[in-house]
Amino acid sequence: MFSVRHLPMTATSHAKLLALFVAVTLLIGAQASNAAAFETSAKEVILVDDTTGAVLLAKNSDRRMFPASMSKLMTLYVVFSKLTEGSLSLDDQLRVSEKAWRMGGSKMFVELNSRVSVNELLRGIIVQSGNDACIVLAEGIAGSEAQFVELMNAAAKKLGLRNSHFMNVTGWPHPEHVTTARDLVILAHSIIREFPLLYPIFQEKSYTYNGIKQGNRNPLLYTYAGADGLKTGHTEASGYGLLASAVRGNRRLILLANGMADVNDRARETERMLDYGFNEYSNYTLFKAGEIVEQVEVWLGDKANVPLIINHDLTITLSRTERRSMKIKVVAPGPVPAPVKKGTQVATLVIKTSDKKPIEVPLVAGMEIGRLSAFGRIGAAFNHLLWGEQNH
Repeated sequence: MFSVRHLPMTATSHAKLLALFVAVTLLIGAQASNAAAFETSAKEVILVDDTTGAVLLAKNSDRRMFPASMSKLMTLYVVFSKLTEGSLSLDDQLRVSEKAWRMGGSKMFVELNSRVSVNELLRGIIVQSGNDACIVLAEGIAGSEAQFVELMNAAAKKLGLRNSHFMNVTGWPHPEHVTTARDLVILAHSIIREFPLLYPIFQEKSYTYNGIKQGNRNPLLYTYAGADGLKTGHTEASGYGLLASAVRGNRRLILLANGMADVNDRARETERMLDYGFNEYSNYTLFKAGEIVEQVEVWLGDKANVPLIINHDLTITLSRTERRSMKIKVVAPGPVPAPVKKGTQVATLVIKTSDKKPIEVPLVAGMEIGRLSAFGRIGAAFNHLLWGEQNH
């Protein structure tokens, strides 16, 4: 699939890139057959190239599932947003309520009525998967867990998470607390791209709070070169899951695998799937932003041809087989009538491979083309009638 190479983000540019990532990731294409080609014990899987949005592997990727602690990423997304907009600071001290202190499951072990910094709480969630830390942040930011959950669902809708609904901030089992593999990958992509200064926390392998040292539960951080995030999850209903990110060279892959039998299965299967993505697929940059792809004739224009350009770097992810079968052509309607406004779509670039539906990319006019004068138009029309061609 195609992508825009990423420049420093503005709110507008990121929104456009996110929309592109979501749209491309929703195109399954030939990936449905990949599940059969690659056998895995995981029940829900999606493997995506983060640059292009291409789906390299998919299995039940749109089936609703229980995300367990992987849903803490939605909690973190809201917190990161507050930090970025300036309504929250890493140094802010938040009070530990009795509800937070009593929270079961994985814990950061905060003390009742103590105050904990946002900076510490983030590590308590990301590294230690602390349910208590999630409650402290939710209550400190929104007043209550229920009100914070409203922020989570609003953010999920804005991000385009079509099949997600959150009932709590921890991933505590609830029949209506659901998401999908595809939605979680879109969420991970957004966290990585929107919060580059906060994302490195996901690489930290251990954190000590209140004298208690806990290791990061992400097994890939210890065994897989290039792994840098994101979050594990486990409940009896969901099985063992991992939302993972890994970088090799200039490629980043994001993987969601859920429903595995145990921690060993989780570590082994996620490594195999990432290896598959890195080894079987490569990214190919076909055109750079602003590069002239082709030129087409202009009818009755003050220039004979208009250059066709692409507005963004065009990069696609292909397997070796797809690369060998790739064909590229420009589809244009014939001579373009003048005037032609710069930036107007004039033609379409069509990329075909044997295994995927064609990729279509708009080609726009690279320059302004004016109309000939009345006298010039008469002459051009006469020449066309006489010789069957334009003659400027």
